[in-house]
Amino acid sequence: MTQQPQSTTAHSWAAGGTVLGGVLLSILGVLQVFQGIAAVAEDDVYARVGNYVYKFDLTAWGWIHLALGVIAFIVGIGLLKGANWARVGGVVMAALVVIANFMWLPYTPWWAITVIGVGIFVIWGLCKDWGHKYT
Repeated sequence: MTQQPQSTTAHSWAAGGTVLGGVLLSILGVLQVFQGIAAVAEDDVYARVGNYVYKFDLTAWGWIHLALGVIAFIVGIGLLKGANWARVGGVVMAALVVIANFMWLPYTPWWAITVIGVGIFVIWGLCKDWGHKYT
């Protein structure tokens, strides 16, 4: 029985984190698009919020989620294809999705918390072994 060198095992874990990040970011992108379409199409889908610091018109929130979703999906596909720009883009897009869903908390609290958790997991997966050199 042969053992794999440590660098090969570490590289496979890092690659697995990148692939998982790409898949999750793509799925988050699609879900953000659906969330945005629901907010744009029907303003009465989501509950009305009273006084809230980050209160926008629901149509504006819908367009924000729609744009974030499309870009996140494209970056997620870039991650799966191994594009160099996609790792930085993935971290940035996941952070923007987390921030947008934090501000979206009063409208759908449980869903927003779930998306925030997945977004943080994507950031962790993409940053896990970012600067590690494999030989």
